[in-house]
Order: sequence, then structure tokens, then C-alpha cells
Amino acid sequence: MIRRLRLAAVTLAAVAAAGCGLVSSSGTFHDASLPGGEKPLDGAPIVVTSKSFTEGVLLGKITATYLAAAGAKVTDLTGAPGSASSRQAQLNGDADILWEYTGTGWVNYHGETEVISDPDELWKRVYEVEKRDHNLEWLPPANFNDTYAFAASAGTAERLGVKTLSDVAKLPESDRTFCVDDEFFSRADGFVPMLETYGIALNAPGGVPSNNVTRMDAGVVYTSTARSAPCNFGMVYTTDGRVKNLNLTVLEDDRKFFLPYSGSAVVRAEIIEEYPEIGDLIAKVSERLTDDLMQELNGKVDIDGEDPADVAYDWLKKESLIQ
Repeated sequence: MIRRLRLAAVTLAAVAAAGCGLVSSSGTFHDASLPGGEKPLDGAPIVVTSKSFTEGVLLGKITATYLAAAGAKVTDLTGAPGSASSRQAQLNGDADILWEYTGTGWVNYHGETEVISDPDELWKRVYEVEKRDHNLEWLPPANFNDTYAFAASAGTAERLGVKTLSDVAKLPESDRTFCVDDEFFSRADGFVPMLETYGIALNAPGGVPSNNVTRMDAGVVYTSTARSAPCNFGMVYTTDGRVKNLNLTVLEDDRKFFLPYSGSAVVRAEIIEEYPEIGDLIAKVSERLTDDLMQELNGKVDIDGEDPADVAYDWLKKESLIQ
């Protein structure tokens, strides 16, 4: 998936990784320690990288801060420009830990077209192919799923009585109005096949006429959906901070059309074999990460303008994971 907003309100500090040309846009995090003062990763050299969109940077900062608190000597290469550079750095052995998405691994990295709607099954399949082909360990996924969805303003959802996409399909044609961006409209796993899955095919009898669909920039979709004009339903990402900020109601994909994009920390196998404590530490983070929480944390950066390093530190401290 082509992910969203580039990191804003961050002081840029260029840090190059030797041998791969990887550049970080924000190579700093806060010092901390574990509550009991333990150092299970004492002296372990670990390079943390991330992609440059807000959620990726946040997850990287959380990981860098927490592992450093556990005693690791962390090199922070979060915010690498372009998704390919952070991935390639890990494949080259120049970065050790990178948060990824199961849907990205399945479709983008391995070209698979089979739709696996069960998040756990998809993770297992991605785990197997990534371990086999690249000797990467996809740790058990967190409890959030940053996938495509449709949302409505809370008032519109209540007025129309809709909670699921099947409910939308039952509405009168005049109420089935949508805002989408060009990329989602054109995807082979995007808007048009989604309508077909729910029995309201584009320009088909009893379906959705083309004049009920407005194509616009992705950022404008959120505000248009909040105003319910020119559409009742807009395409969103489920963990985007604007969902909560604009009081949007995300509709359930009850026919499981959209592929899960569960967040998972990916670690080079030789690193986790040498420092198995990484798995236990990441698990303490992953189990706390939900869609609602990621909306909140993303919103602190994208809407409130906070630095991702501060947001990561404050959240870890609030959860009593660091002191």
C-alpha cells in the first residue's frame, strides 16, 4: 500500500548507514531505562530503521527507545525516505529491525494474489516465505490492522443506520455516495472489485452509478467524509489519526474483502538468534498496540504537530515500560 503523510514538524538530521546509502530523516530518541533497571540487551548493537510515513516512524521510535532502555546500543535510522531503502537495508544486513505490514509482505514483496482474510493465517504465510527467502523473522503481529476501510461521519452513520459495508449495500442508490482517491479507485484490489463483492457493482443495475463516486486527493477524502459532502462514505486507513480527530465511524468489512495489514516487527534472524530477548521485549509493545491507540498516536504527530520521538517516549512511560 502506498502510505500517507510524510513526517511533519520534525527537525531533520541526516544519518547515513555505511555501505547502503540509507539516510534517516530523524535519527534521535530519548534516553530511558527499564523500570527495574535491568539490561537484558546490555551492549547489543542494534540498528532500527523505518519508512518515512508517520506510523512507521512512530513504531521505529518506540522500538529504538525501548530497546535502548533495555541496554542495547541502538543506531536510529528511522524515517528512511522511500519504502524500498529501509527494506533493502535490512535485506543487505545494514539494518536489523523494521516494522512492516503483513499485506505489504504478501502482495508487494512476494507478488501473491491470493486473498487471505484471516490475519493470523496471513502472518503465518508471510512468516514462512520471508524466513525461507530472506532469513527474516516476522515477530507475532501487534493488535492493529492498518488497512483500507470505508467510514462515514458519526452523524451520517447513525442517521442511515449503517455499521457494515453490507448495510451500505442495502441503502437506496441516492445514499450510496463515495469519495475515493485515484490510486484506490484503480487498484486491482480496490474500489471497483470491492463494490462487486458487496453486490453493488459500478454502473450496474442496482449498483453504484459513476456520478455517485467522487475521485479526489486522499487527504480531502477525510474532510469531505466528515462533512458528508459530496459523499456519505469515504475511503480511509484504519489507523489514521484523522479518523478519531474528525469523529468518523469506520464501517466493518463484514465480507472480508480487504487484505489484513497487521503491523509486525521484522528482525534479521541472526540478530534475534543472538539476542532472543528482543522477541519478549517487542511482544510487550505489540500486545498494547490497537487501532484506536495508533489513531491517537498518529494524530499527536499529524494533527498536533508533536515530535514522534516525544510521542514514543511519553507513551512508553505512560505504559510503565520505561522510566
